[in-house]
Amino acid sequence: MMDEWRGWQEAAQTALYGDKGFYRRPEGPAGHFRTSVHASPLFAAAVARLLVRTAAELDTADVDLVDMGAGRGELVSGVLAALPAEGGAGLTVRAYAVELAARPDGLDPRVEWCARPPHGVRGLLFANEWLDNVPLPVAETDAEGVERYVEVRPFDGAERLGARVSGADAAWLRRWWPSAGPGSRAEIGRPRDEAWAAAVSSLSAGLAVAVDYTHVRGQRPPYGTLTGFRAGREVRPVPDGGCDLTAHVALDACAAAGGPHAELRTQREALAELGVSGERPPLALASTDPAAYVRALSSAGEAAELTARGGLGDFGWLTQRV
Repeated sequence: MMDEWRGWQEAAQTALYGDKGFYRRPEGPAGHFRTSVHASPLFAAAVARLLVRTAAELDTADVDLVDMGAGRGELVSGVLAALPAEGGAGLTVRAYAVELAARPDGLDPRVEWCARPPHGVRGLLFANEWLDNVPLPVAETDAEGVERYVEVRPFDGAERLGARVSGADAAWLRRWWPSAGPGSRAEIGRPRDEAWAAAVSSLSAGLAVAVDYTHVRGQRPPYGTLTGFRAGREVRPVPDGGCDLTAHVALDACAAAGGPHAELRTQREALAELGVSGERPPLALASTDPAAYVRALSSAGEAAELTARGGLGDFGWLTQRV
């Protein structure tokens, strides 16, 4: 079994979500990498404001919040804690954390822990860095210009070219990631399109949001983006369960799969609309209220990290209204 060659989708599925997979480890994702949720509570507060807006658009005081790929419940807990201060004190929120790992100790009892999104919810479905961990096939164009599946050996990450890409995968590549020539690689995003479409369809009304590393057609990286992370460091992707396996998301393809009423923008643009700004507080505040100035300065620093060009601010936000 150790020498068995597998396609990247199958290998990553086992490495990440199998019985001894990376995402079932007790330390959780936060033990290995830092997302916007971990960077600042301002992120959860912005999502809380978005939930309040969604409830207002639905004209309801009873609203659902679904946290896809919830990790250890950091985002859903942060949103619930922020709601009173963000205008949501009068809301009744049914909160769901969708995650394959076991429910963590000490999680807010209001949060329902589930392995798949509930159907028929009305409210906000939020997927922060979820789609980049949906396993997918990897393709490489051989010397004759034929796109072939890349196979990997799980115990050491060695690769070889396998069968010719065909069927729905070949159609996806033609539409969304045409070959850049011999030696070029592509990550076939069809499983992510299907995962996103299923998540959106779980809503009966409301808003679905996916936040992730992204690229769009015409600007695809010629050698792909598949990589690994362990203990805060980028490492060679080896599907042995010892590291995270991630690849950037073709959010434009996901948007088409999710149905109408989709919008793509950067995190910088989305958070600015939700009131998160990295602007420094006025210097005059330092003399009139020094403590408030220090707090405002700290908040501005955190906001600047969330919206930074070349960093978290360049993440894509896909919003799909149902």
